[in-house]
Amino acid sequence: MTDMDRFYRIVQKPVLSEKATGDTGRRNAYHFRVPTDANKIEIKRAVEKLFNVKVVRVNTLSKRGKSMRRGWVGGSSQAWKRAMVTLGPGQTIEIL
Repeated sequence: MTDMDRFYRIVQKPVLSEKATGDTGRRNAYHFRVPTDANKIEIKRAVEKLFNVKVVRVNTLSKRGKSMRRGWVGGSSQAWKRAMVTLGPGQTIEIL
C-alpha cells in the first residue's frame, strides 16, 4: 500500500452539513469523515498531502452510533469520527 492509498483511507469524504459549510466561511475550517482509530497527526499529514495546503489545527469529534429498533429487532448505526481541519490564511480546498 502506497502513502497516497493510506491518505485516501484516512480522509474518507467531506461532511457537507449546514454547520460545516458555515465553518468554511467563518473559520476557514473543513470537516471530513475519518476512521475512528485515526489520530490528529495522521489526519493533518493526509490533508496536507492530498490537498497541498498548510493545516494550522485539527479538532476531532467522535460520534456514537444511534440505537434503532424495527419491531422486535434492535441494533445501532455505525460509530464514526469527524475531523475539523483549520487551514492557514489564504488557503482553500475545492471540495465540490
